[in-house]
Amino acid sequence: MRMLALKIDVDTYRGTLLGVPRLARILKRYDAGATFLFSLGPDHTGRAVRRAFRPGFMKKVSRTSVLEHYGWKTLLYGTLLPGPDIARVCADILRDIAAQGFETGIHTFDHVKWQDHVASQGSDWTWAEMNKAWQSYRAVFGKNPTTHGAAGWQMNDAAFIQEQRWGLAYCSDTRGTHPFIPLLADGTRSCTQLPTTLPTLDELIGCDHIDDKNVAEVLLKKTCDEIPGGHVYTLHAELEGMKLEPVLDKLLSGWQSQGYKLVSMAEYHAALDLERLPAGRVIRGSIAGRSGMLALQAP
Repeated sequence: MRMLALKIDVDTYRGTLLGVPRLARILKRYDAGATFLFSLGPDHTGRAVRRAFRPGFMKKVSRTSVLEHYGWKTLLYGTLLPGPDIARVCADILRDIAAQGFETGIHTFDHVKWQDHVASQGSDWTWAEMNKAWQSYRAVFGKNPTTHGAAGWQMNDAAFIQEQRWGLAYCSDTRGTHPFIPLLADGTRSCTQLPTTLPTLDELIGCDHIDDKNVAEVLLKKTCDEIPGGHVYTLHAELEGMKLEPVLDKLLSGWQSQGYKLVSMAEYHAALDLERLPAGRVIRGSIAGRSGMLALQAP
């Protein structure tokens, strides 16, 4: 059975409130599994304005219509407007997703804070942020999380160590080509990584004459041929859960026509032969269509 795991990053209050329920409905239509990874603290999206000084960021903003996808209020949260506490305000939505049978996990506590700072921070800062997310998840769901997927694919070794301490069996914090065991700088290992293997919509749209009308076709061409280990695709509540829902509809239909079973990360992980997974380093590198440096599976 060819498997394609759907990993849903929920970055904002608006994405949680509007995008998450819409995604659940379309996934149910296709009998598709998925893993929803929630931001569990304040929405401080407006503070991402500091990224304007990063190479490539403004080019991405102009390509992907950030205002259209996120809305004015979201882009002011944490600056001119107070950021809503997502897990507290949207707790019923989060619990409903779990009640519908979808896997849930931690994306982050404060999305912008984690994405902008974790790569340069040490263990104390990292563990404090992760603990806030852990406690917030427990307050909503009444149990421990089973997985973590880092905001913006931003990690450091302390974060990988904490995942191992939490006892998580698998996470998806990196970009890469196949599942692997992270080998850290001090020689220790962390839990299994299920890296995102496919480009995201915001990385494709606006490049090489790709738009929302043909982006599904571009992605489906990348999944025509079977590869060992299958695929992990990251979608966003703010994109596929809103304006780009028609694109997701084409993707889900196309992937099923290609013979893929659409699954959660839990189901994808359960099908792996864990004893044969390779160990590998995580490095910092760039991805076409995305600004900044990310946590990548080393070649």
